Amino acid sequence: MSKEEIFVRIKEILSKEFEIDENFINKDTKLYADLELDSIDAVDLMVKMKEYVKDKIEPEQFKKAITIQDVVDILHPLIAIP
Repeated sequence: MSKEEIFVRIKEILSKEFEIDENFINKDTKLYADLELDSIDAVDLMVKMKEYVKDKIEPEQFKKAITIQDVVDILHPLIAIP
């Protein structure tokens, strides 16, 4: 899965599960400041992405994630290749 595909999937999850307007979501969107997600929301997002990940997602990896692009960059090496 490419970084662009991961971004699109995250955008879909945020739109459907968190009811965030897709037009408001871009790679530079800040998870907490712009989307007003809290730590539980961030965990929910990771749970939704878990089906695409070949290895365990370590919570420590996401503590430094600030933007959507940060999440994409963290997930990319973990994504199972179809």
